[in-house]
Amino acid sequence: MDLETSLKKLFSLHTFGIKLGLENTTAFLEHLGNPQQALKTIHIAGSNGKGSTSSFIASILQEFGFKVGLYTSPHFVKFNERVVINGKQIEDEFVATFISYNEKYIDEHELTFFEVTTAMAFQYFKEMNVDYCVIETGLGGRLDSTNVLDPLAVVITSISLEHTNVLGDTIEQIASEKAAIIKNSSNVFTGILKKEAEGIVEQKCNESKSKNFRLEDFIDNDGEKIKLIFNNDNSIDINPPLRGIYQKYNAALASLTVSKTFLLNDEKKYLSGIANVSMNTGLQGRYEFFQKDPTIIFDSAHNPEGIENFLSEFVREAGSYKKKTLLFGAMRDKAIGDMLLMLSKSFDEIMITEIQYERAAKADEISEFCKRFDIPVKQVIEPASFVRSFTKRNADECLVVLGSMYLLGEIKQQLLVEVA
Repeated sequence: MDLETSLKKLFSLHTFGIKLGLENTTAFLEHLGNPQQALKTIHIAGSNGKGSTSSFIASILQEFGFKVGLYTSPHFVKFNERVVINGKQIEDEFVATFISYNEKYIDEHELTFFEVTTAMAFQYFKEMNVDYCVIETGLGGRLDSTNVLDPLAVVITSISLEHTNVLGDTIEQIASEKAAIIKNSSNVFTGILKKEAEGIVEQKCNESKSKNFRLEDFIDNDGEKIKLIFNNDNSIDINPPLRGIYQKYNAALASLTVSKTFLLNDEKKYLSGIANVSMNTGLQGRYEFFQKDPTIIFDSAHNPEGIENFLSEFVREAGSYKKKTLLFGAMRDKAIGDMLLMLSKSFDEIMITEIQYERAAKADEISEFCKRFDIPVKQVIEPASFVRSFTKRNADECLVVLGSMYLLGEIKQQLLVEVA
């Protein structure tokens, strides 16, 4: 089976949707010989920041000389972005061989896309003899396919209302789902959490006899600058290349996790790991400047907390643009109305579009939310063409492409094909 055929097969598994539960994953991994048991992992959950924090952790460990596997989702342009070792994506041949070899089992047990991809990542990391793996959850935590690990450390970046149809409609319920990746006697690292969420995580730590390292206990923060304090003698100023104060928190949480888990103390390695995160891991879509004059920004904020983080940074430069345009698309299970209401105050023109994905909200559905909040919008049928045409606008205009990673990836993929 060649790569094209194997990927077509893999993506066809989306027809089985999302199956919450570990039975399929556990059985498939046992069929493969339980590759996850050979891995030393850091397991990461969170509503926002888990992808960035995962990448910062992997990048810092690379700077210390380790061979590091990184598993994240979704991808932007190419499937292989999900499974990376020291910045190098999984080989096409491995993907094709894995799908071909396990096709019969996959079909007989109706495995989902994420179940197969997760098992593939674990198998790949084992065969490549990585030193450590950084594993990001897909959805929630308790019933997520990745929750079969016995990790060296657990990281919870943030908790806000998301996937309420699946995870629950209160902060406490969602926190409980995400905190379920905490295993007995774990080292747990938490970002700045809301009180309701913090209480649930602390309860889980007490029940599992785990130690909770709260980021706020290890930082000095004046609102702009963040200093991470390792101990009485060592500290570093957190200054990542990614825009936004929230990225400083993500980088600080990653540094704290590495420091306390591996007892590594070379401050220069932390700083270089933070500085080189995009180069080391391929991180993208985080307040990413696609072009200047006119400015085009890609950002994957996809829930109200993410929108708040984005706007806290965007407001700093919004006044320098004569006209600000938003291109928005999201998944159906997101708080679309709340997000657009927040965004509407910062843009002169809002364009909505839909993504070619089964969970995506249709443009008409998004329009209904806009009507409810009296937000004027226009519909874009071909988002990549719209972005392409915007590149010829006046130099003092700005376009923000925001929402689902799938939207950003769909546009990027089409634009890159044109360049090639």
